[in-house]
Amino acid sequence: MRYLPLTESDRRAMLDVIGAKSVDDLFRDVPPSARLDGPLPLPLHQGEMEVERAFTRMAGKNLSAGCAPFFIGAGIYRHHIPAAVDQLLLRGEFLTAYTPYQPEVSQGTLQMLFEFQSQVATITGMDVANASMYDGATACAEAAIMACRITKRARVIVSGGLHPHYAETVETSLRYTEMEADILPPDPLGMEDMIGRVDSKTACVVVQNPGFFGTVRDLRPLAALCREAGALLVVMVAEPTSLGLIESPGAMGADIVVAEGQSLGMGMNFGGPGLGLFATRDKYLRQMPGRLAGQTVDVDGRRGWVLTLSTREQHIRREKATSNICTNSGLCALAFSIHLTMLGGTGFGRLAELNHLAATRLEQRLKAVKGVRVLPQSYYNEFAVHLGDDVDAAQVVDALADKGILAGVPASRFYPTWPELKPVLILAATETNTEDDMDKLVAALKEAV
Repeated sequence: MRYLPLTESDRRAMLDVIGAKSVDDLFRDVPPSARLDGPLPLPLHQGEMEVERAFTRMAGKNLSAGCAPFFIGAGIYRHHIPAAVDQLLLRGEFLTAYTPYQPEVSQGTLQMLFEFQSQVATITGMDVANASMYDGATACAEAAIMACRITKRARVIVSGGLHPHYAETVETSLRYTEMEADILPPDPLGMEDMIGRVDSKTACVVVQNPGFFGTVRDLRPLAALCREAGALLVVMVAEPTSLGLIESPGAMGADIVVAEGQSLGMGMNFGGPGLGLFATRDKYLRQMPGRLAGQTVDVDGRRGWVLTLSTREQHIRREKATSNICTNSGLCALAFSIHLTMLGGTGFGRLAELNHLAATRLEQRLKAVKGVRVLPQSYYNEFAVHLGDDVDAAQVVDALADKGILAGVPASRFYPTWPELKPVLILAATETNTEDDMDKLVAALKEAV
């Protein structure tokens, strides 16, 4: 079977219709420096079995999370996922379900989304949540745009403690609009002064809690100042299990809360897919992007569910849409909801306690490593450490990987132009880390540093 069934005459006919001499004409806007001058150094063709063997050999070079002490976080976290989560996801009613364009005939899907929304609103401390979004990064960008729409202002202040990928997504989303993002320098110590930057032109302040470098903050003073200035406070949560222990963003005065839901129900999967959580106050409901599933009764008084709000461009005129994100990662939302349901309120809090306990045990061990100091004063399950002025954290990570230890993420991977962050290593500890894992990490760090 040919994978490219077009004949040369087919191609010629299509080129004639659009007035192009050759396929190369279609790429003339791509600068020569960005084009390949020949084929990639790959075999021209192999049989299916040979390809499988080649990729198996390549995969064998990876050091997988389940086969080594694992302390990598920085936005994607390793947690134990109950086997029932994946098993329930395999049910045909869920696995084959598609976006409910005729929503009321999809009562099972709508009920699941309703329960998911209720859970997200509860853990974030907000009034209402939508039926999920792509991932944390795009949810964060949508929150900034929503804040500008509500306040009719154009300036977005982005904390240096926000995950740099999220900050880049916000900046990219605003780049060709009248809105602008003021992104602050990285903040490994959690000492930045956000309050002094808020003024009458500020649409919103975007902060992450816990921050990218692990710092946990009391956001109430900042929330009060934002209210006084007529700006909104957007809080990003990259590690949702923290909401089982830390006071919710809503209780601290946030106007919009967004999060990456990957930690609950989803594996790391090489960095994706993720799940965007989005919650806000009742008064901003109609400015919220995405969809909202609601509860009602039918003509016979029986409980049922409807698609209450659809502000996506697929449902209404583009100029009136609040978002052009066209999916809600429904299966990921279901995984999140199943995992959280299995934990329950008590289990969710206990899981958070285990995560914090693992991090504090790791910190105690690291104190025995000469020259290593933990940077944030308060943290949840992740913190940054300084390995010493003359130490390159990236080299240390590589050296420990050679010994079968995945020792966190060097800050320089995200901030290559900041030499002062070269010795900084970001470590995450979850309920999956054992005492033996921590002992191996500390022993290897002593030798490497």
